[in-house]
Amino acid sequence: MKIFNWAYKIFKELGFSELWADYSNLAINIIILIITAYVIDYIFKKVLIILMAIVATRTKSTFDDFLVANKTAKYVAHLFTLFFIHKTVPIIMKDFVYWEGIFTKGVKFYIIILSLWIIRSIFNALKDYLKGKEKYKDKPIDSYIQVIMICLWVYGITYFILTLFDIELKTLVTTLGAVSALILLIFRDTILGFVASIQVTVNDMVRIGDWITMEKYGADGDVIEINLATVKVQNFDNTITTIPTYFLISDSFKNWRGMLDSDGRRLKRSILLKSSSIRFLTDDEIENLKRIQLIAPYLNHRQKDIQKFNDAHGIDKSVLINGRNLTNFGIFRKYIDQYIANHPGINKDMLFMCRQLQPTQNGMPLEIYAFVNDKRLVEYEHIMADIFDHILASVHYFDMEINETGAIKIEY
Repeated sequence: MKIFNWAYKIFKELGFSELWADYSNLAINIIILIITAYVIDYIFKKVLIILMAIVATRTKSTFDDFLVANKTAKYVAHLFTLFFIHKTVPIIMKDFVYWEGIFTKGVKFYIIILSLWIIRSIFNALKDYLKGKEKYKDKPIDSYIQVIMICLWVYGITYFILTLFDIELKTLVTTLGAVSALILLIFRDTILGFVASIQVTVNDMVRIGDWITMEKYGADGDVIEINLATVKVQNFDNTITTIPTYFLISDSFKNWRGMLDSDGRRLKRSILLKSSSIRFLTDDEIENLKRIQLIAPYLNHRQKDIQKFNDAHGIDKSVLINGRNLTNFGIFRKYIDQYIANHPGINKDMLFMCRQLQPTQNGMPLEIYAFVNDKRLVEYEHIMADIFDHILASVHYFDMEINETGAIKIEY
């Protein structure tokens, strides 16, 4: 077009050779193109940002607000500028076929990159929008977006290679097949993370907000982010542990979601009693224990059954061990059963019991197994402490002793 040759005529009139006049004309046109592109980019950027801001303030949805925050309008404005450059370059470089090819391929490459940036900004806005929805808070949205973006990047890079070297897709696929082993080696972690992310999502192994424990990596806290490469866990001391996503399917870890979703949080704790303090009870001692209201009905019933059995079999009760008897340990165990059954912090619809465990060198373990109504950590600890304060204080009423040299074992 003549409009792009005005500088050529001026340089010819100034005595420049044809070659120098052509290159000088090209330099002038490139400078004008850069200035024009900058002006177009500035205008479109301002207009689109203003329009997006107006739309964001007038709509109830927050999605457009996130589009503004992720600079989507700015990237779209760049796309208009690149389109203008893409159409103009062949015209101003019609006499420079070699340079036209290089510039055209460069513009195409930039258009590909910019298009991917636009898509990424839209996905990031969508991610921020969905994370504000209660339904999607625990979903690994980052992994989904990363998987999609990897596919788009692979497509974009493939298209660029085809354009840059002017080769066919079949030739590229054949070449990649020949170096597939090298590709697998270079992108091993990415591929493993990709596969693991899909398995974690499909099998619903981990969600954002889950409490997980992975002792091998020092993780014990809430999952705050799941992406293609890593899972971030905020521990209860507010430190952050980063675990490769692949290790969630290759190693063992504990997810406490089942406990949090259930109707109670398990209390499993044992105390150690001195074996030497366990003994049979006399009738006078049983009568004294009947003053404890929780076990009085039980003692009356059991005492009658035992007396009936011993009388029917002519048992000599001058020696306490003969026949059937009540022990302080058995009555204490029954008392704890009744106490737990009447405690307001225990879920009565779930399993609860007091059981005797295998004797140890540290004493006789007595374990309380129940489920606490309140699953919040602080409240749970208060209820557990309240129960065991009472149990420990009750031991001496049954003429028993705590073995203080042994450890108290707690399981949640």
